[in-house]
Amino acid sequence: MRGKTLKMAVATTAITLIATGCSSSDPDDSGSSNSNAVVSIEIAEPQHLIPSNTTETSGAQVLAALFSPLVDFDKDNKPYEVAAESITSTDNTLWTVKLKDGYTFHNGEKVTSDSYINAWNYGAYGPNGQGGAYFWEKVDGYADLQSTDPDGEEGPQKAPEPKAKKLTGLAKVDDLTFTVKLAAPFSEFKAVLGYTSFYPLPAAAWQSDGVLKEGFEDAIVGNGPFKLKGAWQHDQGIEVEKYDAYPGEKPKVGGVNFKIYQQLTSAYADLQADNLDVVKTIPTEVLSSAQTDLGDRFKQSPASTFQFVAFPTFQPEFAKAEVRKAISQAIDRDEIIKAVFKGSQKSARSFVSPVVAGYRDNTCADACVFDAAKAKAAYTAAGGPAKLQISYNGDGGHKEWVDATCNQLKTNLGVECVGTAEPKFADLLTKVESKTPVGMFRMGWVMDYPSMENYLGPLYSTNGSSNYYGYSNPAFDALVKEGASAPSLDEAIKKYQAAEDILVQDMPVIPLRFGQNTFGHSNKVKNVEIDLFNRVNLLKIEAVS
Repeated sequence: MRGKTLKMAVATTAITLIATGCSSSDPDDSGSSNSNAVVSIEIAEPQHLIPSNTTETSGAQVLAALFSPLVDFDKDNKPYEVAAESITSTDNTLWTVKLKDGYTFHNGEKVTSDSYINAWNYGAYGPNGQGGAYFWEKVDGYADLQSTDPDGEEGPQKAPEPKAKKLTGLAKVDDLTFTVKLAAPFSEFKAVLGYTSFYPLPAAAWQSDGVLKEGFEDAIVGNGPFKLKGAWQHDQGIEVEKYDAYPGEKPKVGGVNFKIYQQLTSAYADLQADNLDVVKTIPTEVLSSAQTDLGDRFKQSPASTFQFVAFPTFQPEFAKAEVRKAISQAIDRDEIIKAVFKGSQKSARSFVSPVVAGYRDNTCADACVFDAAKAKAAYTAAGGPAKLQISYNGDGGHKEWVDATCNQLKTNLGVECVGTAEPKFADLLTKVESKTPVGMFRMGWVMDYPSMENYLGPLYSTNGSSNYYGYSNPAFDALVKEGASAPSLDEAIKKYQAAEDILVQDMPVIPLRFGQNTFGHSNKVKNVEIDLFNRVNLLKIEAVS
């Protein structure tokens, strides 16, 4: 997830604990709690809150309060039913989804099959421009919902109307049952349904058939354990309160105030003063002192985060793989992790996270091995640009490591290099989506579901939902599709690994770090857990009485 990202896979996976440190839950959770209290959690300004358009972690955190997923994941990354009664298939192509009875939206509407079918058709319809549309690509009829401008002119308004407005692969059986027919078999589809894009929407969301009601996003209505209180206060906060009619596991607090910060250091100062209850990411500037500052309120837990720098491959200066590889070789990952992150992250020399099945260490080999002399020679020979720029979001605590990376590139390649901050991650995404020149740009990915496919398809497929760099390789696309259609996980992994090997040759991005959750909480809360998706578990957190 585009975070994404973002941002943002099925069988049992090997979860690797990186620099384990403290546990993710409080060693002492004794004492009573206040079930009516409102707790506060730091987030950045979400880019969107419509589920099919929410592909970054701050928006996903809010939606985790407002919506209940069809499935969630256990400690072994296996999906289990939440809002679904069952999700079954005999051939991995035709899937039957049965919903649990008793779920309602926060306006009292009953959650039905239509709630999912209508939301999914909206999300998949190309002219709606939804960031998560890619996730319906596997559903039969998706191609007929897309269209492109034959002249290549900008904007969806230039494109002709698609052939269809609704997915032929979606069919209602009854009010609590529907089927999903895929264009090709995909054994991991049940896990995909845990992703944000697959939440339902109420009838109140629609102005007319397939047209979203104006203003609905700012006053969104979900089916989850919390409901929106008031409206989304942009750049300030989003408040939610417990939904008493929720039929699932009840939260242990009365509400959550998602406080929006432009600077993580400001959030950390509020945390120290007990004016904020949870900081999801400790700022790099204070990592060396945070454990002393917070004591046992300094926490670490496994994460699926993959941090990288991306190239706008459509720009001439970054069109050559040799230039991209040379820049990668000029970066001493281990030194930056030691100096900036105080050992709290792990150097990435692969394109998929260690938390998913099929991960291999050091897949990018020489291209990710620091060698200043070799890097400079290759960069000069390939005609690399004399000036480099790394753009990043200023609301994510990235300045220190970006500056450190630029300093290494200056020294090791003999070039100018500058780090440029965009105020918010949403601002950076908007620029790269429109191909506004920003130089190289910082990106991050939190898995949407636990699979190699989720680290490959969305990020690097030609039409991938988070392929902001213009990368396209037909051989790569074919291998990812073959992996998705493979009859077994072992066979799928072989295809995915072959696709990853192509990325090693093309180097559209520079793998930098695999993260873990490094977070902190106030004296006023306990049982604070952050999952592999960088989301605070809102059903576990408690307020100290």
